[in-house]
Amino acid sequence: MLHVYLVRHGETEWNALRRIQGQSDSALTAKGERQAEQVAERAVSLGITHIISSDLGRTRRTAEIIAAGCGCPMTVDARLRELDMGVLETRDISTLTREEDNWRRQLVNGTEGGRIPGGESMTEMAMRMHAALNHCLTLPSGSTPMLVSHGMALGCLISTVLGLPAYAERRLRLRNCSLSRMDYQQSPWLAPGWVVETAGDVSHLDTPALDEPQR
Repeated sequence: MLHVYLVRHGETEWNALRRIQGQSDSALTAKGERQAEQVAERAVSLGITHIISSDLGRTRRTAEIIAAGCGCPMTVDARLRELDMGVLETRDISTLTREEDNWRRQLVNGTEGGRIPGGESMTEMAMRMHAALNHCLTLPSGSTPMLVSHGMALGCLISTVLGLPAYAERRLRLRNCSLSRMDYQQSPWLAPGWVVETAGDVSHLDTPALDEPQR
């Protein structure tokens, strides 16, 4: 059975300021770096063999810290990027007009085909996230990879593995540096293929962020 661990990046400056990141970027805070160090400690105990990161700066930095701490090789896969938030990237949520906030809310309230102008749909993101997950099946036997990605991207991936449409209401909270796990297996009591074992575990963090915006 293949175990694949999923990690959201550490807290960033824009997370703390409630700015929309999408595929734009901001640096990890000191807290975010500490969160990544704690994931590295957990990764050692899990026997992680590969770190595969989104190519965005906040995930790369998180992955670099984890890889250094557990002595694993790190590679980059752009398919693990966060949702492209189009014209709303870099904006403070509190400054959005009613129309702009409606665009944003369509991504979380179950609106089929929801999309921010200039951005990406949840369905488009789900397709590339599943492709990145399925690539883990090509790793050498005995591998235990860790994918470092983003809140909306990972939430969409987990939800769609559970059988929900990509645009389904968003009801899974994944805090910064939370840990989830998917297994590829054959079971008489579960559908064959990918199953969700755990989601959003923060037991390895000494000060997990509470209810911060996931972007």
